[in-house]
Amino acid sequence: MNLIGNVIWLIFGGFLVFLEYMIAGLAMCITIIGIPFGIQCFKIGILALFPFGRQVREVPGATGCLSTIFNIIWILIGGIWIALTHLIFGILLAITIIGLPFAKQHFKLMSLSFTPFGKDVY
Repeated sequence: MNLIGNVIWLIFGGFLVFLEYMIAGLAMCITIIGIPFGIQCFKIGILALFPFGRQVREVPGATGCLSTIFNIIWILIGGIWIALTHLIFGILLAITIIGLPFAKQHFKLMSLSFTPFGKDVY
């Protein structure tokens, strides 16, 4: 079932979302300061490529207060807009019964794209 969901996801926009995250990650990795943010874009992009069958979990105390500071900076430089985009697409897909599994994946991506530091994808 995860394979079918991932294939349909790729056909209907998942690959474009993946490319957007990869381009943003490469752009952020140009500067030394942006490397941690670029790595998070790569992490979200890989999840956006194949979201079915994967889970986002918090890593307790992995980086301490540094992850909180990075999450605040992330939210200020665009994380809130990315999360709002996933929220809107999730709500639009949740209107139809067929779109419910895809809405669930957008909500998963929304939670990760809002605060990616201190979370891991399994």
